[in-house]
This record gives sequence, structure tokens and C-alpha cells, in this order.
Amino acid sequence: MATQKASYSSNATHGVGRRKSSVARVWAKPGKGSITVNGKDFKQYFDTELSLQKVLLPLKVTGLTSSTDIMVNIFGGGLKSQAGATQLGIARALLASNEDFRKVLRQNDLLTVDSRVKERKKYGQKAARRKFQFVKR
Repeated sequence: MATQKASYSSNATHGVGRRKSSVARVWAKPGKGSITVNGKDFKQYFDTELSLQKVLLPLKVTGLTSSTDIMVNIFGGGLKSQAGATQLGIARALLASNEDFRKVLRQNDLLTVDSRVKERKKYGQKAARRKFQFVKR
């Protein structure tokens, strides 16, 4: 799997977001408001309106929607968990650029890590908690 090098200068801030098995590395720098995810525009990459809103939320609450360029390199998981990882990564990158954003990001629950992951399957069972059907006779 080839990784993409960040072509951002030293004025770009970096943030990492994780959700389930997705990992998003995010670089934010002053610009015109473009968001690229794995080399594509984020509107092409994320398919649902809910995912698009989730990605844009940290920029909306800080008021940087049209003045910050975001570059995201993401892998693992599905599109929903990738959107969650991207949201956390953007929030962390914005926080690294300006510590004053902490209060507004915290109020909107954007710095809280959602640590829920899939529970592993146990031996002797059908799934993590589901048992095989019990036969009495």
C-alpha cells in the first residue's frame, strides 16, 4: 500500500483521528477552503450527506470553512468510521493551530474520542456474544 507524502509547508498543522479501525492523518493550513481526501475532493470520497456534514462540523463551529485547506490521508475501516476519524483529525489539527478553539470544539464534542470497537469473536460461540442454538433433546 503506497502512502501519500504531505506536500504541505511548515505552517501546516497536523492531527490524527481514529475511529474503529480507521486512521486519518490530517494537515490543515491557511487557504481557500478546499478539502482533499486521499487525492480526491471530499464530496466525491464520502457518499452520504451525513458523512459530509460530520467532516465539515469542526470547520463550521470554528468559522474556518472558507479559510483553511485540509488534506487528509485515510485508510482502514468503512466510510462511516473514516468520516468519524476525519472529523477528529480535523478538530485536532485546528486545535494545534490555535489553542483558543479548545472551548468551542469541546462544547460540540469534537475532541472526545469514540473508543468503541468491534468485540472479538469467542471460541465455542457463533459470534462475540451470540451462542449456538441450544438443543435440549
